[in-house]
Amino acid sequence: MKKFRKVLDGLTTSSPGGGTMGSPSCGSAAGTPTAAPTPKEIDVQETLVSENFQLCKTVRHGFPYQPTALAFDPVQKILAIGSRSGGVRILGRPGVDCFCQHESGAAVLQLQFLINEGALVTACADDTLHLWNLRQRRPAILHSLKFNRERITFCHLPFQSKWLYVGTERGNTHIVNIESFILSGYVIMWNKAIELSTKTHPGPVVHLSDSPKDEGKLLVGFESGTIVQWDLRAKKADFRIYYDEAIHSVSWHHEGKQFMCSHSDGSLTVWNLRNTSKPIQVTFPHGKIQKDGKKESCKPILKVDYKTSRNSEPFVIFSGGLSYDKAGRRPTLTIMHGKAITVLEMDYPIVEFMTLCETPYNNEVQDPYAVVVLLEKDLIVVDLTQSNFPVFENPYPMDIHESPVTCTAYFADCPPDIIPVLYSIGVKHKKTGYSQKEWPVSGGMWTLGSHTYPEIIITGHADGSIKFWDASAITLQMLYKLKTNKVFEKPKPNESRAAELVDDDPFAVQMVSWCPQSRIFCVVGISAHIILYRFSKYDANTQIVSLEVRLQCDPEDVISPSENENNPCFSEPHSGSHSPQPHHHQHPPSPGGGTPESFKDSTPCLKVKDRVVRVPPGYQAELVIQLPWIDGEPPQQISSLDINSAYGLLAFGNCNGLAVVDYLQKTILLCMSTLDLYGAADPYQRLTRSPRRNRQSTSGLTELSDNQQSVDMERSKSPTSDHVNGHCTSPTSQPCSAGKPRVPMGPEGPRLARRGPGRPPFRKAQSAACMEISLPVSHTEESRENSFSRSRSSSVSSIDRDTKEAITTLQFGESFGRKSDTLPTPCLWVGTSLGVILLIPMSIPTDQEERMEEAITIGPCGAVLMLKGSVLRFGFLDCMGALLQTPYEVWRDLNAPEDPDRPRKRKLVHYSPSSSQDTYGDGHLAIVCSERQAKVFLMPSQSCLFVHNITESSFVLRSDLVSVCNSVCLACFCANGHVMTLSLPSLRPLMDVNYLPLTDMRIARTFCFTNGGQALYLSSPTEIQRITYSQEMYDNLQEMLGELFTPTETPEAQNRGFLKGFFGGNAHTFDREELFGEAAAGKASRSLAQHIPGQGGVEGMKVAASGAVGELARARIALDERGQRLGELEERTALMMTSAESFSKHAHELMLKCKDKKWYQF
Repeated sequence: MKKFRKVLDGLTTSSPGGGTMGSPSCGSAAGTPTAAPTPKEIDVQETLVSENFQLCKTVRHGFPYQPTALAFDPVQKILAIGSRSGGVRILGRPGVDCFCQHESGAAVLQLQFLINEGALVTACADDTLHLWNLRQRRPAILHSLKFNRERITFCHLPFQSKWLYVGTERGNTHIVNIESFILSGYVIMWNKAIELSTKTHPGPVVHLSDSPKDEGKLLVGFESGTIVQWDLRAKKADFRIYYDEAIHSVSWHHEGKQFMCSHSDGSLTVWNLRNTSKPIQVTFPHGKIQKDGKKESCKPILKVDYKTSRNSEPFVIFSGGLSYDKAGRRPTLTIMHGKAITVLEMDYPIVEFMTLCETPYNNEVQDPYAVVVLLEKDLIVVDLTQSNFPVFENPYPMDIHESPVTCTAYFADCPPDIIPVLYSIGVKHKKTGYSQKEWPVSGGMWTLGSHTYPEIIITGHADGSIKFWDASAITLQMLYKLKTNKVFEKPKPNESRAAELVDDDPFAVQMVSWCPQSRIFCVVGISAHIILYRFSKYDANTQIVSLEVRLQCDPEDVISPSENENNPCFSEPHSGSHSPQPHHHQHPPSPGGGTPESFKDSTPCLKVKDRVVRVPPGYQAELVIQLPWIDGEPPQQISSLDINSAYGLLAFGNCNGLAVVDYLQKTILLCMSTLDLYGAADPYQRLTRSPRRNRQSTSGLTELSDNQQSVDMERSKSPTSDHVNGHCTSPTSQPCSAGKPRVPMGPEGPRLARRGPGRPPFRKAQSAACMEISLPVSHTEESRENSFSRSRSSSVSSIDRDTKEAITTLQFGESFGRKSDTLPTPCLWVGTSLGVILLIPMSIPTDQEERMEEAITIGPCGAVLMLKGSVLRFGFLDCMGALLQTPYEVWRDLNAPEDPDRPRKRKLVHYSPSSSQDTYGDGHLAIVCSERQAKVFLMPSQSCLFVHNITESSFVLRSDLVSVCNSVCLACFCANGHVMTLSLPSLRPLMDVNYLPLTDMRIARTFCFTNGGQALYLSSPTEIQRITYSQEMYDNLQEMLGELFTPTETPEAQNRGFLKGFFGGNAHTFDREELFGEAAAGKASRSLAQHIPGQGGVEGMKVAASGAVGELARARIALDERGQRLGELEERTALMMTSAESFSKHAHELMLKCKDKKWYQF
């Protein structure tokens, strides 16, 4: 614990070493001493230390990206999915969800559970086998075996066996001891498996399985169509089958007398062991006979499962095999049950499927009950017990990527009532028709931990949809889905201008702002629109109000005083307030109505429904704000947004300026260019125009020549205007247009460069999920990788290039707009891409009736503060170091029936003169974070108390004030992958971890912090990765995670009966140890494979760490088994004693009988 004391007597407003070249002091632009009274000292007890922080991954949600393999443990009932990037997801009952990652990153080729043993074998594309221990909450690798000379193609592990068969590309079959992970000297060489007369290589091994009839017989399938049954004892082939079609898979009948193969020509063949010269059956399930008598060609059947059923016909399930004649047919799974053939069409290509059966024994009737189908972008489970084959409702959040994710938001410690309310609304819109049976993947154990609190994740998508997710207790469940495109009319071709703005996704969500207390929700879309929603439990008939805000028009196009009067975009700076002007059009002006020529096409990108619409319970749109096209130029996308329910105000900005909207009165309060906001307090010495440029401007020339445009573009490109952090240029847009050098004149604003003919203003809307490591194409032809790795120069040094100054962040709050203020008032903090902070004070009526009728007064710009780099985040602390909450309105349902006894009044929290006086007292601390540095200012004196340069070689992408361990810190995520935390208010570094060395745009756009020491980002286009940087949560993580392994008794094998046992061979007398052990088979060549001990320990899976509960349960089961065995032993002992007594008695009688006889009498 560190205690510091900052004495402020005589402290000037200049920054101690925090100023930047060419900028004024860190306090106010004027640099005058503070006029307001300042506290004599600030005494803050800082409780956070480095030991409070520990960074680690917690849980991963969503569908595994680019899946490659599937496995299921029929006893433990857990499922494993391997991916191309080397990840393994293990799923059980809801809450049991574990992610493992191979360090090599090699693709997972195949997965094999050690059934009911709590272990998993993975075969990877780098020809390495790994043994994972699942008896701990975070699985670890126990052993690895790296093949050096051969490539792994197929693995098979018989049930209750410790010997793993491994097929290779050369056609050889090796055998690995699972316990020691050492290669056996026993090898089935390809040239021994096939006949000596065969002249061609049989190809890679594509199938291995032991005969259900005799475990000593191994069926080996080669890609070329050769099948060999190898007698492991005799070390020779029992039979060989040569088929002229390539084999993809083989499946046994449970009796072991026949098997089925799938082939590359779309056929299925059935082979009987009595006669292997030809198949007893050849079928083309989807091959029809054509008019010429020939069968039409079919696609390969990639896998077939042949499963018998006790009470019905066998099931034959396969993927592929469709005819080539129909182009564009969807992937299918075919289920043949008796004579009935059912074809299930899938939305995505099938990667793998697996039939779930009641028994783990391959020599018993299988009785399949479900099929797990792994698709490229989905996981479905089909119920085989019902004739219509319905699918099970998936309890996992596998549809995060249903439409590509474009933005995320994370809220921890939400009001406890918000999750049940959202769920109750969302559950009414759930799909129906699912199987009524319980989800079959039900393994593992998970309990709600003690360290849980309400958490909500919000995802915005490319199709304009919003999803609310319950993220409490490291799980994820969808609560509610909102479709923002319902607000607009369906765009018709040639009518809407949205098609010119973006190609496919005009409704794509760029950012969201949510107030959980008031339940007001704001959505910013890519078509330069904002939708404000209110929450109601009742449906209603409503008409959506639409406002148009002009943040786009070009002052240089204005060539006459009459046009200047009609220009609504930028008003002159006033010494008083900015009241709503009549020229803020709420609807587009009608053509021919005396409107200037340049405004004839003043239409928004999307058309809002202008009729009364019926809206269901949930979030209901109340207001739509749009930026229209002006003079053939598209609106620039919105880069910042903030909403305050207590004030009833919404503020947003882009690279042209700032607008403030009163959403209660549905009026525009402020609409100004960034330069006009400064007034006389502009901190920069703007470059003056050359006389030639001035003459061009005043002569009314509005077009640039090609040469001038290219030069202007080069000069305007700034390292801080590429806006990776969601500012001026989004991943779906072109960079900000060029700006001419500013002149020191009030209404003169930045100029918008013209587009060349045929050049779209924005590129196709992309999702955050599909962004690669590159920024939008710029005129300097820099790649995104360079943009991330290069050192971005400070904002001030880029003023020479005179880029447009974008509004990058906004924050409403109670503060001191000027140094002379003695009481806090509602203020709007404005941050720009040039590192400038503006404070705009406001006067808002407190009475409810006055608030709805009187206009809000917005004062001129107050303080002007400076930082290096683009401003990212504001936060406020009181003088004791506690976080100050912004005022908010308590939620009230405006559609609820009126109660005359309890009229609905606005209830505001943290918003009254008395509470402000108590809370803010002698002032407050303002924390400001930019791309480069963080500063702490004392308000109202505007003194810079602390400054910390966060990074010199990179830049900050995300920052936030978060609550950790009952205190507050500043958390930052940098473009070089570092995650940092700084103490408040001293800005002392507490943690700096190089977490993601190779970051990309997807992570940059979706990374967000929240309270409780948590954060998340989109780790792949389909998955959300949650992390924690809190030591407390790290310590409690084991308790929060689910148990993958639960002690379960292995089901007993069925009694085969005397005749089956007598005539069925000696399968149970097969001893693999005797054949494959070192004593019999010798050692394998050391150069063939290399054993690598894993981090999980080399003692073996059974002595690896596991939970105390699991150990006790296992001990209890072992004790029961021991007691049962002892009971059986006691019974056998008693039986032997009885038998011995009987034998003794008979022997004694025989002795007495023969005692007197002579030898010759016998």
